[in-house]
Amino acid sequence: MTRIEKLCAEKGLRMTDQRRVIARVLSEATDHPDAEELYRRASTIDPHISIATVYRTVRLFEDAGILERHDFRDGRSRYEEVHDSHHDHLIDVQSGKVIEFRNEEIEILQRRVAEELGFELVDHRLELYGVPRNTRKNSDR
Repeated sequence: MTRIEKLCAEKGLRMTDQRRVIARVLSEATDHPDAEELYRRASTIDPHISIATVYRTVRLFEDAGILERHDFRDGRSRYEEVHDSHHDHLIDVQSGKVIEFRNEEIEILQRRVAEELGFELVDHRLELYGVPRNTRKNSDR
């Protein structure tokens, strides 16, 4: 049983075979797939899964607090399992690759900013967007 399946059981969600397949695909994902990519991966395991089932399932998992939805400005909602530990994201705007990171200096600064403005920080999300730095351009060769 995958971690997502266990979370679904803990939350009392009914698990159909197709939901189990989608949960397994999500648990095995090392990236942040969108619904279309989840559908592509799940349909290789069970060709009877429909795109509508994928959309309904990710919505159900999101509403249950099992999945987190991200909009990385590429026009697609992308998903990842809710983690126990906080992390931020750096998005390569050329390739769409998402890099997860944690930086304690940033965490401290965010708490300090909230405090200076009279708030206690209860949650935040940081997304950085960039392009890889090249030390030499291909045309300079």
